[in-house]
Amino acid sequence: MAEQIKLRHSPVWLAFIILPVLSAVMGTFNYLQNIGILQDQWYSLWTQHTLFLCYFFLPPLLGVYCSYLCRLEHTNHNWNAVMTAPVPISFLYLAKLTSASVMALFTQIWIGILFVLSGKISGLTSPVPPALPVWLLCGFAGEIVICALQLFISLIIRSFAVPVGIALIGGIMGLGAMAKGYGVWFPYSLLCLGMRANRPGGPMQCSVPGFCVNILIFLILFMTLSMIWLKRSDVVAE
Repeated sequence: MAEQIKLRHSPVWLAFIILPVLSAVMGTFNYLQNIGILQDQWYSLWTQHTLFLCYFFLPPLLGVYCSYLCRLEHTNHNWNAVMTAPVPISFLYLAKLTSASVMALFTQIWIGILFVLSGKISGLTSPVPPALPVWLLCGFAGEIVICALQLFISLIIRSFAVPVGIALIGGIMGLGAMAKGYGVWFPYSLLCLGMRANRPGGPMQCSVPGFCVNILIFLILFMTLSMIWLKRSDVVAE
């Protein structure tokens, strides 16, 4: 409940609204400019939307969510008050991860709405791909991993902007990892894999079991590292 109160009337909602809209506008414009080449209608439009979303907009947006959730604790020695509360450290971290994940879920819903609106504005008359909810849901799984990683980074780096910058770099590096075929082994690329950024009309570029296993492994890894950091570092008064 405390983490949810932080998000009420917070400026992160501006980023939540604006960044996906900017990405949708850029993706739709790019689609319309190349409509002679991109002839798969909804599937081609999705590749243009995810080209900007998965590599340039979504990772930093998730970084903004996570940095904001740690921002208050990093000011005025508030970690001292938080760590003396009668609440297990694991609960403190999971509360932040849950709040960031809920924001990520809302973001995916907003992205889906913008995609459908963009298609209608672009004059697409064929039915919306029935796999759209699956793309969004699998992308959400990748977002949870990025949230876990960004929370770990935000716990260590007592800055708002630096973790967001790291998320942007991670998203760009994810493009290289995907190009080399190592996307399933790079946490920022799991978002692209889940959303079928490059192949919306075909199967995932890795096996579904492999994708799920790596999601679980990365999630456990970053959760464990974050809890260890909290126990050994921030539990000590400054």
